[in-house]
Amino acid sequence: MSIVAGMAMSVQGVMNTRLGENIGTMHANALVQCTAAALSLAALLFAKDGSFAQLGQTNKLYWFGGVLGLVITVTVMLGIKQLSPTVAISIILISQLLVAALIDAFGLMDSEKVAFTWTKYAGLALMVGGVLLFKYEK
Repeated sequence: MSIVAGMAMSVQGVMNTRLGENIGTMHANALVQCTAAALSLAALLFAKDGSFAQLGQTNKLYWFGGVLGLVITVTVMLGIKQLSPTVAISIILISQLLVAALIDAFGLMDSEKVAFTWTKYAGLALMVGGVLLFKYEK
């Protein structure tokens, strides 16, 4: 599923960027978010894995995850427009990995703590080096 998510995010980022170039970034964002909301509501007809009745038992902070949808969609569109799909998505992946590692390392948002060892720092450094090499032009 993670592979599919990564593929879909890359394709969606480019699609949203091209749509935004034609109708405007915020108009494209509104269309994308409304489409996602409509499809999510339709999916509720088939998904029986939870209940809004449990919302009161959930940390209120987590209610605002959807707000990040706006930030994610707009910043991905702007990044791809300014850099290129490959460079923008590479930077996005590195920043995702870094923030996920910090969430793990500190056990944030009820996550189990996972040590952030020197090998993880080395992996991030290699990824950054890869982006720099990819961006480098003679």
